[in-house]
Amino acid sequence: MESGHVTTPFGRRSMSLGMLASQMTAREIEPGASIDKWKLYRSLCEARPLLGITDRALSVLNALLSFYPHNELAEDNGLIVFPSNAQLSLRAHGMAEQTIRRHLAALIETGLLVRKDSANGKRYAHKGRGGEISEAFGFSLAPLLARAAEIEGLAAEVVTDRLRLQRLRERLTVCRRDITKLIEAAIEEGVDGDWQAMIAMLKSILARLTRQPSTSQVEDVLDELDLLRQEILNTLEPQIKTTKQSANAHQNERHIQNSNPDSISELEPGFEAKLGAEGAEDHDRRAETAGAGRSDQAQLRAAAVTVPSLAADMKARAGLKSFPLGLVLQACPQIIDYGPAGAISSWRDLMKAAVVVRTMLGVSPSAFEEACSILGPENAATVVACILEKGGHVSSAGGYLRDLTRRAERDEFAIGPMLMALVRLNGPMARRTG
Repeated sequence: MESGHVTTPFGRRSMSLGMLASQMTAREIEPGASIDKWKLYRSLCEARPLLGITDRALSVLNALLSFYPHNELAEDNGLIVFPSNAQLSLRAHGMAEQTIRRHLAALIETGLLVRKDSANGKRYAHKGRGGEISEAFGFSLAPLLARAAEIEGLAAEVVTDRLRLQRLRERLTVCRRDITKLIEAAIEEGVDGDWQAMIAMLKSILARLTRQPSTSQVEDVLDELDLLRQEILNTLEPQIKTTKQSANAHQNERHIQNSNPDSISELEPGFEAKLGAEGAEDHDRRAETAGAGRSDQAQLRAAAVTVPSLAADMKARAGLKSFPLGLVLQACPQIIDYGPAGAISSWRDLMKAAVVVRTMLGVSPSAFEEACSILGPENAATVVACILEKGGHVSSAGGYLRDLTRRAERDEFAIGPMLMALVRLNGPMARRTG
């Protein structure tokens, strides 16, 4: 641009103070300043969100830069390009001329270009006898050179923000994974705590994230997730200390046998798996002696007919994992109504209820006995409770139980996913929202 010269647009296009400001900025080029045009263009692409221009406008600017004959933008080389809209369309991959005019106006509006119109609005150049350009009319790239430092600074800011957002997203993913895994472990181990409420809190926190969250949004959500993770760890820490103390006590003290035949600890699979066949038979005899004269003695005899020897089953399937009784009852609350006196407080109660439910569902004694043999009594009772919970979704309870038993024998079936699905369906939060 010529120093001290102001250009106004041709025809009906009006002059604005913004255009005048862009022309004033374009004059503030330091003497001898130059910059690689494609390097500057890459910075423009990075700084696009802060400059308020579209990718299509950048495509038009790319086409304009391709008409500049030198790689270095410098005043000594001239800063005016004067291609026609038809030529720009070819360089812009066939973009419509009307679209090109609209994006050129946007580039001028944002102060990245200055229009230098001729008397008739055409774009051309006057050349001297030696072929050098003495004066040109078209678009001036002077604002790009004058604002090169500003554009590079904006590009660096965008890159920094993007990297920061990426790191925050990574931390968010790790924190969310930690919370999910810790809650799953707590539920699986039967640790006391309002885990369903914590799951609901996790979902509510994550629901505030938009599809393309800003850095501040991710920081706020991450702070809340950090607090939730710390709360979970504070809940689990006493349980870990108790477990360590219990393990030390078993290592340093003599074995103390529980004489209560209805104790829950005697019915937990972790304790039964350690019993030999002889010890388990003694266990059953003590249970029968202590239970004599009770109102549910008839149900005990029925269970003894249909449920195989507990010791033999646990010895055969010692490696098959059973789930905490509390988790089973949380997933399958309907089975509680069939327990002794309408309650279930131990694995023995659950197995009694499973015998009643098995008869009600029409499951043959042989199918249930096979399930007990393959899965173990506790797991077989758990599967029966799940079948009861599924209700009308299972057309043949006996056939379904036999199919699950055969799949478990081939290591193709695990009770865990079925239980967790029912926990999500019947948990406290599900019942509250339902």
